[in-house]
Amino acid sequence: MPSEEFVRGMLYLSLTVVGIPGNTAIVVAFLSVLHRDKRLLAADAIVLHLACVNLVVVAVRCLLETLASLRLADIFSEAACKGVIFAYRTSRSLSIWFTFVLSAYQCLSIAPPGSRWASFRSLLGRYLWVVFLALWLINTCMTSAAVLFSLNAMNASLSANHGINVQFCYVNFPSKLSKEANGAAQVGRDVVPMMLMTLASLIILHFLYKHSKQLKGLRGASGGRGGSSERRAAKVVVALVTLYVVLYGVDNGIWVYTLTVRKTMSKSLFSDLRIFFSSLYCALSPVVIIASNRKVIGRLRCAVQSKVIKEGATTLSTL
Repeated sequence: MPSEEFVRGMLYLSLTVVGIPGNTAIVVAFLSVLHRDKRLLAADAIVLHLACVNLVVVAVRCLLETLASLRLADIFSEAACKGVIFAYRTSRSLSIWFTFVLSAYQCLSIAPPGSRWASFRSLLGRYLWVVFLALWLINTCMTSAAVLFSLNAMNASLSANHGINVQFCYVNFPSKLSKEANGAAQVGRDVVPMMLMTLASLIILHFLYKHSKQLKGLRGASGGRGGSSERRAAKVVVALVTLYVVLYGVDNGIWVYTLTVRKTMSKSLFSDLRIFFSSLYCALSPVVIIASNRKVIGRLRCAVQSKVIKEGATTLSTL
């Protein structure tokens, strides 16, 4: 096995062993809350959808890439290439947009009760399913090029002038215009939520800073720790947005570069780097969510305690 393929396989394996358990834990935790309470809060529903699409990204792209790079399975037929690239691009884009929706909802949640923004938050929570449906439809339609132009590496021609090499598959566009149009659409689909999410997060941080200054004297006089929840919320917002901007900024920078080359690259290094950085967000974001979400922590703690109790009961019954 070439060392390049082994390194690629180990890198994707590291994302797999972090991303799949992390996102699965979030999905299971919120499904448990849904089963117990028969409903989910709007913010919890957004996080659940975010974890689901992140799980698809890691499972479809990182896990399969690991198996193929380490030559554990021959997966990437032409049909598989179409399915994998379509599922990856759709889920990747939905991950970005759901992160923005979460930031926007959190931004609206700080609005004073009775204000116009508070009313809009209530309206958004009531019709959140419409937002989810619209995002799914829009992003699915925008990824149709992956189904039309994806090919297995063995069937693709390296002499193609308008292709993109993604190691085991190729995306061969019929013309330079179609390649650039598709690339511009994908960049715009990422940059727009990036800008909006950054704005929403800055508003949240401004509010938390202003509110912290107002309560500073009260906390100092009482010696309490009333600001701990505010600092924790600010750190979570900063961590998610920073993670998003850095990783997807690198991803889109590499993507723009791949669009400027005149001929299909014989090596997939740049595509590998781009996919790795975009998948890195999907693998690391559940770590931030688990560390900061009390519901997820509580359900995981309950699951661990229940398992310990069952194992103890089993041990006693065998004595």
